[in-house]
Amino acid sequence: MMRFTLIICTYMRPEQLLVLLESVKVQTLYPDEILIVDGSTNDLTEKILGLNRFPSLRYLKVQDSDRGLTRQRNFGIANTAETSEIICFLDDDTVLEPNYFSQLLQTYADHPDALAVGGYITNEVSWTVVPSGYKPAISEFAYDGWKRSDGARFVTRKKLGLDSDRPPAMAPDFSNGRSVGFLPPSGKTYKAEQIMGGVSSFRVEVFRLQQFSTYFEGYGLYEDADFCFRLLKHGNLYVNTSARLEHHHAPGGRPNQFQYGRMVVRNGWYVWRVRTPRPSAKAKLKWHAIALLLAAIRFTNAIFGRRDKIKALTESAGRFFAYFELVVSKPKLRDQ
Repeated sequence: MMRFTLIICTYMRPEQLLVLLESVKVQTLYPDEILIVDGSTNDLTEKILGLNRFPSLRYLKVQDSDRGLTRQRNFGIANTAETSEIICFLDDDTVLEPNYFSQLLQTYADHPDALAVGGYITNEVSWTVVPSGYKPAISEFAYDGWKRSDGARFVTRKKLGLDSDRPPAMAPDFSNGRSVGFLPPSGKTYKAEQIMGGVSSFRVEVFRLQQFSTYFEGYGLYEDADFCFRLLKHGNLYVNTSARLEHHHAPGGRPNQFQYGRMVVRNGWYVWRVRTPRPSAKAKLKWHAIALLLAAIRFTNAIFGRRDKIKALTESAGRFFAYFELVVSKPKLRDQ
């Protein structure tokens, strides 16, 4: 089996990190090297690692110049052992099933053309097996013999003719496709154009071709999409739904809702143009329609929703602000 390094970029989540490392400890295939790249502004993570020992673990504390998800990932890559063939990334609030790494690395053996392989999150969506030829209701999404419920956003998009016209994890020309989360828990491996950065792995030679873009500062929303879309010109990406883990979305280290809403639109525009540099007029119309529709839906959550009304209001304000900001100042694409 190939030698591999696990890089975990963390920020102010010592307890969640410890839970993840305990799930790494019982893996059927243990990493040859674990790098903890800590951007925390206190020493709690360092202290908790000092009290709990894990084989082959190195702790790296970064300064302000290397703080932030993409910068920390690049820092970890630069400090990876020269003997590593695969680099795996995990969010610090994930928990692995025992054969996660063995399934992930087996994918590279089964698909020698793979430059990257993503894992599969199991605790966010409920799926049901359906018979061949099943016709889903408008409130459902069905794929490869499974179905799940569709949220109000996708139901509205279907009614307006704005749903994705490509399989999950494949980006349409107007962006806003269906993510990896719309792949079913079939145990199969699927070809993809985008994998989730927090449950990803890459051949080491990938990082001789490109790095994670420093355009995505701090929280780095959609940095994984940017990296994957740039990688597509060099080779193939896959998602193995047998490489399973849970994601628990710890609240610490996340931006406020206004900034999050702003990033959804502004960063969303950026990765759309990375994937589709010269979109057609129809694709442009659909992207703008979806951006405004989703901002409006989020605003209605603030009026008619039963909880988190303030969060919905501030996020929708960030989305609308970013949309009209694009009219004045669009992000400049970087070739990294």
